[in-house]
Amino acid sequence: MTQHRIASIHRVTGETDIAVTVNLDGTGVASIDTGVGFFDHMLTALAKHGMLDLDIVAKGDLHVDFHHTVEDTGIALGQAIARALGDKRGVRRFGHALVPLDEALAEVVVDLSGRPFIAWTVDFPAPVVGEMDTELFEEFFRAFAMAGMMTLHVTKKAGRNCHHIAESAFKAAARALRMAVEPDPRASGVVPSTKGVL
Repeated sequence: MTQHRIASIHRVTGETDIAVTVNLDGTGVASIDTGVGFFDHMLTALAKHGMLDLDIVAKGDLHVDFHHTVEDTGIALGQAIARALGDKRGVRRFGHALVPLDEALAEVVVDLSGRPFIAWTVDFPAPVVGEMDTELFEEFFRAFAMAGMMTLHVTKKAGRNCHHIAESAFKAAARALRMAVEPDPRASGVVPSTKGVL
C-alpha cells in the first residue's frame, strides 16, 4: 500500500460550511475548530488515538443549536475517510476496541463493509456535557457511519460521568478505526471480501 491515503471534503449547505482533510497514515496531529468546545475535544481524541492527521474547520448555525454542525461534521468526516480508503485493498477491514476512562468503559466494533449501519447502545445520565447535548453523540456517529459506508457498533459497558462516557466512546472508535484501516501485510493488494469488492 504505497499510495497516500489522504482525502479532503468541502461540504456546504444552507446550514453549515465544513472542510475536512484526513490522513489515514498520520501521527495523530489534529487541528479542529467546530465552534463547539467539547466536540472539538472529542474529535481531537479521535485523531490522537486513531493515529489520524485531521484538519476540520466547521462553520454552522450555532445560534440555532449544535445539531447541524455536529451531524454535518460526521457526514464530511465519513466521506473523507471513505475517499481516502479508495477501494480498500490491503486493509484489515475489521477493528474493535474496549477502552476505559475511569469508571466508564466503551466498546466499539467497526467493519469497513460498504454497508452503512449503526448499532448505538449508549445512554447518558444527563442531557448536556459542557454546552453539548449528549444526544448529539449518536447523531455524529450515525452520520459518520452512513457517510463512511461502514458498520459501527458502539456500546457503553459502564459509566456514570457524561464526559467519561463520551470520551471512552470516541477513544474506542479511534482505536477500532485505526485497526480497521491499517494495511494488512498478509493481504497486500487484496480486497478483504469474498465478493471481491467492498
